[in-house]
Amino acid sequence: MPPADTGASVTDRAAASPLSSTGSSSSAAAPDPESGKLRPGGPGYRRMSFALFAAGVATFALLYSTQALLPAISTDLGVSPDQASWTVSAATLGLALGVIPLSAVSERFGRRTLMTVSLSVATLIALLVPFAPSLGVLIALRGVQGVALAGLPASAMAFLAEEVRAKALVAAIGLFVAGNSIGGMSGRIVTGWVAQAWGWRAALGAVGVLAVVCAVTFRLLVPKARHFAARSVGPRALARTLGGHLADPLLRRLYAIGGLFMTVFGAVYTVIGYRLVSDPFNLPQGIIGSIFVVYLVGTASSAAAGKLVARTGRRGALYLAVGTTSTGLLLSLADSVYAVLAGLILITAGFFAGHAVASSSVSRTAKTARAQASALYQCAYYTGSSLGGALGAVAFYAVGWEGTVLLGLAAMVGAASITLYATRKAVAERRLLHLEKAA
Repeated sequence: MPPADTGASVTDRAAASPLSSTGSSSSAAAPDPESGKLRPGGPGYRRMSFALFAAGVATFALLYSTQALLPAISTDLGVSPDQASWTVSAATLGLALGVIPLSAVSERFGRRTLMTVSLSVATLIALLVPFAPSLGVLIALRGVQGVALAGLPASAMAFLAEEVRAKALVAAIGLFVAGNSIGGMSGRIVTGWVAQAWGWRAALGAVGVLAVVCAVTFRLLVPKARHFAARSVGPRALARTLGGHLADPLLRRLYAIGGLFMTVFGAVYTVIGYRLVSDPFNLPQGIIGSIFVVYLVGTASSAAAGKLVARTGRRGALYLAVGTTSTGLLLSLADSVYAVLAGLILITAGFFAGHAVASSSVSRTAKTARAQASALYQCAYYTGSSLGGALGAVAFYAVGWEGTVLLGLAAMVGAASITLYATRKAVAERRLLHLEKAA
């Protein structure tokens, strides 16, 4: 949390400065680039927070709108879990493919404009999805919807990095991620109970109505960008920018960690409905949807990510996230609904904490072209979701829940290995610096 601002302008502070030792007045101090940015408690910060929160709710509610409905879709359309899972994976894959080119569009037309258009188009498609006549059409609409939604993550992180003070950035991004978790939770709860009463098509219609409310709220509250400078990004310039970000070892590690965390999340939440609807649980659709109230844990853990980083450091926070997620995966193996619920709580807390730490670290690490840096993270992140959903469903169909858990644990071993490598590298660099100073 940044220190409280006194409200004095840069000019006032410069005027109050003493004369130099030579007796002549010192040259005017350069204006602080952070002074005009949003800060907690300052004007505009709350409106921005609510607007981005609403956008986050809509993004996850729409993106994963079919996830809790997969058992019902499989039964109604007569398809297997791995086939039905593509109604989720097509949307996340579409987002992964669209996020980089749309980040370039945001450089030309502005983050605020792109977020508004993207949310509007995705909401319009959401109102068409319930009328899909077949699985193929449903998957196609979901893929297009994913591309439309790509404009939100492509712009939101860069918008926050440009408009919010650096010391408050982790907390601001944490609130946006918290909106994601609320959207994921509310979307699944609503679809679960509506599907139990009126079927999965009506449930998707209800999500569309929720998205309309969020889109209107976002447009009314989002403040105008004050620190955005438009520029055209051609294909060659975009390729150079992306190459520059990918050449940064720290950014590469953060992209990989985000993708691995999302592999676990995509696998677990795509398959969990199939597990709970069958033996030994045999839960009804409404109860299965209500179990996703554990997303509230993700809301808390992502919003608290800034404090966690302040206490343990970025790598320490990632270790805790990996350990929490892995413990949840192992706990979910028990044939007890309470153990499964506890496992989902730990998996959700660990995932959202890891995601908030990794995504905010990308925004702070990238000094230029932050939209493209964030877009690469989102590309890796949602590619992980697509792979996790598809491979998790295949593993479940072939082996059972144990196969899905094994996939998740393998992803967490990968994330822990990357973090351990970074830790050893940092220790070696500090040791070398100490030796150089001693010499």
